[in-house]
Amino acid sequence: MTLFLRTGARSFRNESAVIKVFREECGKVDGCRIQVAYSNNLTFCEQVKLMSSTDILVSPHGAQLTNMFLMDKNSSVMEFFPKGWLKVAGVGQFVYHWIASWSGMNHRGAWRDPDGNNCPFPEDDRRCMSVFKDGTIGVNETHFSQWAQSVLGEMKARKLEDAKMTANGNNFEHVPKTCHCG
Repeated sequence: MTLFLRTGARSFRNESAVIKVFREECGKVDGCRIQVAYSNNLTFCEQVKLMSSTDILVSPHGAQLTNMFLMDKNSSVMEFFPKGWLKVAGVGQFVYHWIASWSGMNHRGAWRDPDGNNCPFPEDDRRCMSVFKDGTIGVNETHFSQWAQSVLGEMKARKLEDAKMTANGNNFEHVPKTCHCG
């Protein structure tokens, strides 16, 4: 599991609380490892290595999610948005859901923060996007914990099934990875 975090716009307001929730839930699952990384301080090869070892990506909406194409098929993505995006962001807010689906990954939903910056216009006015796009994302520890439990449980079940198929010589989806990054 990788928490791929941002600084500035669309970052978590209480990042340590988010990390704590996912670290605790990962700790309850045998074999789960959690990685915390920031999108603004990785080289290209570091990004390749990080995403290639990620089976569950936890990240705010943003360009850093483009790297999901480096993840294995059947990986999962959990996406987070600041207040207001559902009403005014348009179809672009669904691009990472589409990329995940088209790539054979599982977009496990999006959490949309109900709290955040207020807009001086009606909240469904497109001018509010200039306020909401730079917003930060809050924390709902109960929801995040339950969501993580569900996604981790599904991933564990899939990995157990994959191991069973491999042991029986029936895993036809394995493709060796080669990369100049090592």
